[in-house]
Amino acid sequence: MSSTITNWAGNITFGARRLVAPASVEELRELVAGSRAVRALGTRHSFNTIADTAGDLISTARLPRVLDIDPRARTVTVSGGTRFGEMTGGLHAAGFALHNLGSLPHISLAGACATGTHGSGDGNGTISSAVRAVTYVCAGGELLTTRRGDEDFAGSVVALGALGVVTELTLDLVPAFDVQQWVYEGLPLTALRENFDDVMSAAYSVSLFTRWQGGAIDQVWLKRRVEESGPAAGADRWFGARRAGGPRHPVPGMAAGACTPQGGLPGPSPLRLPHFRLEHTPSSGDESQSEYFVAREDAVAAFDALHAVRESFAPHLRVGEIRSVAGDDLWLSPAHRRDSVAFHFTWLPDPEGVGQALKVIEEALAPFAARPHWGKVFITEPEALRGLYPDYERFAALMKLRDPEGVFRNDFIARHFSL
Repeated sequence: MSSTITNWAGNITFGARRLVAPASVEELRELVAGSRAVRALGTRHSFNTIADTAGDLISTARLPRVLDIDPRARTVTVSGGTRFGEMTGGLHAAGFALHNLGSLPHISLAGACATGTHGSGDGNGTISSAVRAVTYVCAGGELLTTRRGDEDFAGSVVALGALGVVTELTLDLVPAFDVQQWVYEGLPLTALRENFDDVMSAAYSVSLFTRWQGGAIDQVWLKRRVEESGPAAGADRWFGARRAGGPRHPVPGMAAGACTPQGGLPGPSPLRLPHFRLEHTPSSGDESQSEYFVAREDAVAAFDALHAVRESFAPHLRVGEIRSVAGDDLWLSPAHRRDSVAFHFTWLPDPEGVGQALKVIEEALAPFAARPHWGKVFITEPEALRGLYPDYERFAALMKLRDPEGVFRNDFIARHFSL
């Protein structure tokens, strides 16, 4: 390989022999058909080796852009390599929006859907749950489209890049909506435990940021639809927390200018639901991340289990985030068949310390059948992971059917799926 290829944070160096970026779908098909080992590489916002390969990494960034809105069907068909921040403005101008967005507008649509990346909100499923159809280049170079209702559709969306290179996705749309965002500081832990459901349902999207130190949640980000009302719509105090006196960044010491507008200033949902602005470096940059999903009914018990061992992992942490997400029926979605709460950890650049912290965290969350985010750092053993998904073996069979020679099978896939 002529030059080093790393992920976004620089903590993963890919072992691929080269990175190629086809300029057309036909060129992509030829590349895949002529390869023995290949993987798609999106915007590199993964923190493990899920995207790695010993063969060719294929970027879809140069493929022709597609943004085809069907107003009658309320859908949009988008090229898989498109970043969210590049598509949501056009949707809003046309009077539509995606129901949910992740923290970062910088990531690609295909990459987010392939790993079950989500966002927040009691009534909001993962971004993947909005997918109505997906088209990808299979191992032989042929194009295959699978649609909602097809037998294998639920295994073809959160597919970890193991079925092919996604070229297009069709997603459900909702009418465009505006959002106001407020930040509250110092939410007492007793208030959170006693009012967890009320806290997490207080807005369209709610995020709790904590360094797992002291007796309070550091920040609560409330993203409320403008037409909604409620006790936290700009009130000075809320469940014992105080309204922030100015813009905030969730990572201590980082400039708030990188974040989306706060203080109740109304704006289009794509400029409020993400935490960060497209034109700025997201989060802190020099970091790794982990995330675990537990059933919503176990959230307080899981929080208490983590709180009991916080001294073992907090020193290695930049910040943690707690979010809710609605369940779905996608086979490998971390929110599969259960409304969930996700515990997210953004780590300092300390691999050894993070490894020890993950042992403590995973042991604490083991009684709650915690599912790790596919694109982030985890140490859950493959056998344990298989037991967390009712359709795990169905997905393994689908991989064998779609890719019998293992063209898209890398070490990550081989480790976690027995074929």
